[in-house]
Amino acid sequence: MNSGFVAVAGRPNVGKSTLVNAICGGKVAIVSDKPQTTRRRIFGIANGVDSQLVLADLPGFQRPLDPLTEHMQRTVDAAFEDVEGVLFVLSARERIGAGDRFIARRVFELGVPVVIALNKVDRLKPAHVATQMDAASRLGDFHALHPVSALTGDGLPALRDELVALLPEGPLYFPQEQRSDLPVEVQIAELVREQALRLTKDEVPHAIGVEVEEIEDKVVRADVLVETESQKQIVIGKGGAMIREIGRRARPEIELLLGRSVYLDLRVKVKPRWRRDESLLERLGI
Repeated sequence: MNSGFVAVAGRPNVGKSTLVNAICGGKVAIVSDKPQTTRRRIFGIANGVDSQLVLADLPGFQRPLDPLTEHMQRTVDAAFEDVEGVLFVLSARERIGAGDRFIARRVFELGVPVVIALNKVDRLKPAHVATQMDAASRLGDFHALHPVSALTGDGLPALRDELVALLPEGPLYFPQEQRSDLPVEVQIAELVREQALRLTKDEVPHAIGVEVEEIEDKVVRADVLVETESQKQIVIGKGGAMIREIGRRARPEIELLLGRSVYLDLRVKVKPRWRRDESLLERLGI
């Protein structure tokens, strides 16, 4: 059997988590259009007949601004140790610029093969894709370059085969039925946070955290954390409409994860400056 780890790198919002989910064949990491959606290193496990590809989905590179983003950046730095290669994700819909070149310098100096995925090529003209591929090819001495769409699946089988080919002979690191290394309570918290990110706007998404308090046979209880009373009112919504909608959207995926029907009990709590609380960040697994 061939097995090993490949780190996934790229700027925020280039589609890294969507791509990991697509390669692994199901939900591994939550997805939204908000920066800092991915806050921790998540292993996505793609099992083949005689292979196990473990993708390390990471927060995007960024300048740390507080203990939360410091934790996130340390996660990024540590994830590049002992990997067989790097999957460097770029967006075909955005100009390849200084941020991409900064990440390129980091990944190409690691001394492992770098496979570039030019993502989001669906609905783009071939000439535009060709121009973007040329720009991507100038970033460094890459092992391979694949134009793909995580949304439609175009190009993914070839990309997955390319990554599997990097793996040496090795053990089965995770049970074959497993798709993620996250504990179930963290997966539930992330599913709730995903819907909160999709439904809230402005400064609120960055201040939202979720902590699962209890998982019973028929009930899951979780706290949605915010930093101010005004944020709490936004997340609760008029007459509780917003928090009910967050729960309504999150519950089907939680039930799919648990394999049973549950009542999802969500409470919104104000934790001032929680993103600077080291003990709470540790408890949330960040």
